[in-house]
Amino acid sequence: MRFVTDTHAHTLVSGHAYSTMNEMLMAAAEHGMQLLALTEHAPAMPGTCHPIYFENFKVVPRNRYGIELLLGTELNILNPDGEVDLPEETLGKLDLVIASLHGPCYGLDHTKEENTQAYLNVMQNPYIHIIGHPDDGRFPVDYDKVVYMAKETGTLLEVNNASLHPGGFRKDTKKNAAEMLQYCKRYQTPIVVGSDAHVDTEAGRFPYVEELLTEIDFPEELVVSTSVELLKEHIACKRRAFGFTL
Repeated sequence: MRFVTDTHAHTLVSGHAYSTMNEMLMAAAEHGMQLLALTEHAPAMPGTCHPIYFENFKVVPRNRYGIELLLGTELNILNPDGEVDLPEETLGKLDLVIASLHGPCYGLDHTKEENTQAYLNVMQNPYIHIIGHPDDGRFPVDYDKVVYMAKETGTLLEVNNASLHPGGFRKDTKKNAAEMLQYCKRYQTPIVVGSDAHVDTEAGRFPYVEELLTEIDFPEELVVSTSVELLKEHIACKRRAFGFTL
């Protein structure tokens, strides 16, 4: 299985990442990517960029170093109601939108039912294409319900390479990702691969994802990261599913 897109990466403007836009693009190209999405942390994350950062992407060239660039955000899910930290007016201008649970923005004291409901609610937002790192055991969820809703709403579930790193800070990620992927097989729910790189050396690299997908014999036809065209079609399908005209 050959991945050609990386849909989750951060530059230094996210506040706790360490490379520039050009450095991330060059590294992703060197690692065989055809497309890189830079998805900076949205404003509720401590230390990240101001909301105005997401309003001026039109000035940025979208093809450099032989690689296509998408510009978007990683939203913070703020509560079980699925509220997020950028308005729809802004989200509609972005190429790609991820929504994730992060401790500093959501808290660590919610129940499994509340965490599940947060994902179910946010997936009904037509502007959100991907659920980021839904593998973190600090936020236990009902994967049966989450995967089924992802299929129903056309939302992609991410397998996150940084989560699976043996030295990572998230909890029980390999076990949780494997459970999620088994439900993806059952419901034929597509997934996407993200490096979650916060430094250029990790952009476009997925060794831990590759290992897990091989171990559980995950079907390639459910992995949209193997084709730029397939990824773009899934992005478009999410909005069409909610009656949006592209």
